[in-house]
Amino acid sequence: MHIHILGICGTFMGGVASLARAAGHRVTGCDANVYPPMSTQLQAQGIALIEGYDAAQAGIGCDLFVIGNAVSRGNPLLEEILERGLPYTSGPQWLAEAVLAGRWVLAVAGTHGKTTTTSMLAWMLEDAGLAPGYLVGGVPANFGVSARLGETPFFVIEADEYDTAFCDKRSKFVHYRPRTAILNNLEFDHADIFADLAAIETQFHHLLRTMPAGGRIIANHREQSLRRVVSRGCWSQLEWFEDEAGWHAGEGDGADQAWFGFGEEVFGQCRMPLPGRHNRANALAAIAAARHVGVRPADAIAALGRFEGIRRRLELRGCVGGVEVLDDFAHHPTAIGLTIEALRRQQPQGRILAVLEPRSNTMKLGTMKARLADSLAAADRVFCYANGIAWDVAEALAPIADRSRVEDDLDRLVGAISAEARPGDRVLVMSNGGFGGIHQRLLDALATRG
Repeated sequence: MHIHILGICGTFMGGVASLARAAGHRVTGCDANVYPPMSTQLQAQGIALIEGYDAAQAGIGCDLFVIGNAVSRGNPLLEEILERGLPYTSGPQWLAEAVLAGRWVLAVAGTHGKTTTTSMLAWMLEDAGLAPGYLVGGVPANFGVSARLGETPFFVIEADEYDTAFCDKRSKFVHYRPRTAILNNLEFDHADIFADLAAIETQFHHLLRTMPAGGRIIANHREQSLRRVVSRGCWSQLEWFEDEAGWHAGEGDGADQAWFGFGEEVFGQCRMPLPGRHNRANALAAIAAARHVGVRPADAIAALGRFEGIRRRLELRGCVGGVEVLDDFAHHPTAIGLTIEALRRQQPQGRILAVLEPRSNTMKLGTMKARLADSLAAADRVFCYANGIAWDVAEALAPIADRSRVEDDLDRLVGAISAEARPGDRVLVMSNGGFGGIHQRLLDALATRG
């Protein structure tokens, strides 16, 4: 079958493309914005990419169009597909029918930490010899690619609460029908499609409604929102984490060590591959979920010690003149604050220069602007890229105005950061997009300054 994917360079749809290719289909695709690592991953698999959504692609001769949720009504190619009555489906629908049907699905949901927790869980199963399939919204270093079919019934998936497609406004994760589900956390996000937190809680409860009685939910007890979700009805086994009576963890013998246990039993400790208490909680949830498919907690903890991280999660992109440039996906205020806190605890000495692109739909709408200054408060210097932002970023950062700078020109932003940086500094770049290739531009600017 020839499948043509609209929005193929998104992290989810790129993973769908990889799985379709591995299943033996001919895969092509198109997107308006093509940037690594997804574009290079797809091209390496021999998947042809077309720039843009020209209506002429409707005549490409494929058997099925798979349409990503970034594609909306008015898109010229989508309109042509609808006008001609050509066969189409959404990414989650195709995935559910062609890949997940009949498999033991382990789904990881939550506002934050989905990619990290999914990657950790997939690696724990892999290390235990279970050879799972997986789909992650990033590139785990232990695997090198964001998705694979796998050789066993187990499939680990990052379960996003964002909507499915232009024609299906349910959350993606309701299609997956997991037997094991992690509910990491739940805050208000995606202000472009959800009116309030209660609306997202309803979608999470829809997910619980799809699970069998023999399934297991691993939920964060610290999150009042998740306790509300569970209280609306739970028909599966339930285990809480971040809970003294359930799964809990703490700092181990050294600063980068953590121990993990359930109730009064401690299963072991290891070096944490990623810093921060949020990553300790991510690991704890993954250990609990792995146990549901038969991986002993002690073995999962040992595997965690061999976990190599994920692209764009505090990823070191380079070091020039003693200045480190790091890349992170953080874009929600909670994630921004936790990422800066983790970097500070990992290396207390040296300054942190936080560089933020408020690129997500929620950020662009200004829904989170009142929380922005607090989330960046622990950084020594703050640089914000305001191009395309309708609200006043400088006003939002007024509480930290003495150490923040706002620019709407990327060249000026790079110049300002390069002029400020000194040996021992860490430049933490945070965005959920390509940020105009700022990482390499910063490294080049640092290399050429006098």
